Amino acid sequence: MPIKGKKESKQRAIKGVQTSGNTTARGALGALVTPSPELAHVVGSSPLTRGDAMKRVWDYIKKHDLQDPENKRRIRADDNLRPIFENNESLSMFEMTAYISRHLNKQ
Repeated sequence: MPIKGKKESKQRAIKGVQTSGNTTARGALGALVTPSPELAHVVGSSPLTRGDAMKRVWDYIKKHDLQDPENKRRIRADDNLRPIFENNESLSMFEMTAYISRHLNKQ
């Protein structure tokens, strides 16, 4: 029941999920990139998204047991990752993303 003398508030209509209709715009993580030849040894040479590239790198790290057992945030480099990590023996997972980004070229 409305209060006497007070205007009713206008309620905003609840809108559903809006799509822009443009399916080619994917954003930063969804944009297609081409891996460098060094990174292609790990993730493959076909164009992929940055998110997929990072996922494949993490799959490679876990498959080859390259996380430091005492500190899981440290990644040890093997022969395929050493050129990407610029000959560092190990990096933190946060540093690793910066090194990998250097090997992803925009299309």
